Amino acid sequence: MFEDFEMPTAGRRERPVDRARGLAVAPVIAEVSSVRVATYNIHTCIGVDRRYDPGRIATVLREIDADIACLQEVDARRGSDRPHDQWAYLGEVTGRRVIAGTGIRERLGRFGNAILTRFPVLSARAIDLSVSGYEPRCAIDADMLIGDRVLRVIATHFGLHAVERRLQANRLMAVLGEPLAANRRVADAVLLMGDLNEWRGRSGAIRLLDRRLGPSAAARTFPSWLPVLALDRIYAEGPAVLRDVYVYRSPLARHASDHLPLVGSLCWNVRDPRPREAPRLSRRRVRPPVTQPAGG
Repeated sequence: MFEDFEMPTAGRRERPVDRARGLAVAPVIAEVSSVRVATYNIHTCIGVDRRYDPGRIATVLREIDADIACLQEVDARRGSDRPHDQWAYLGEVTGRRVIAGTGIRERLGRFGNAILTRFPVLSARAIDLSVSGYEPRCAIDADMLIGDRVLRVIATHFGLHAVERRLQANRLMAVLGEPLAANRRVADAVLLMGDLNEWRGRSGAIRLLDRRLGPSAAARTFPSWLPVLALDRIYAEGPAVLRDVYVYRSPLARHASDHLPLVGSLCWNVRDPRPREAPRLSRRRVRPPVTQPAGG
């Protein structure tokens, strides 16, 4: 079920995907009280106008400026006019470390998930979520060091069919319940983000995740031009709780992909004795900064 990612070594040339790259990032301070997180299905950088433009996705990501971003439908296809590796490109233009997870490996390239993070990555693994007869799927399971705490981040993209999603949710919950390997530190909190493709509300896979991790905010993110379905979700478990969850609705985000990004703040609040409730959606209005579009 697991595939370990090889961590980078200083001075060694890394393969373009399936690596956690140590890019130049801001130094991590000893105490971090709040972490901005986001999940975003980038639709292989093809916008609603059917135009391939990684620069638009890069600009949206830089506007959000998340400390941890989980991306779905990241592409690295060969033999076309597209950039060879969207993982490497988006990591470079955002100045984040990259963890790549591929669900599909084929002759023309790879396709899957990514985590972009400004924090040191202690370890990363792939969790096989493939269901026989359906498109291959995987999740990334990574441990990050945030100050003196360990945050376990799971980035996933569930299937299009109800039976797939139920099995995939059960598999992730089983993994969370397994004993840790001897070389891993116990996480202080768990963050699970991704496109769950569950259009039926709190049914099926959502019910399973809610039962284990607590309820998530049902924010409408799809389709980007007129969002009616809450396909993208953010879950948090442990002393860290989600605050200020909102959909990023900038004019550029409405065109860059068929999903809108879902953003929230993960706040460390160990002394909060209140029972876990669903994060409330923020009514925040997006006013993106004036920036020059990144090159595509």
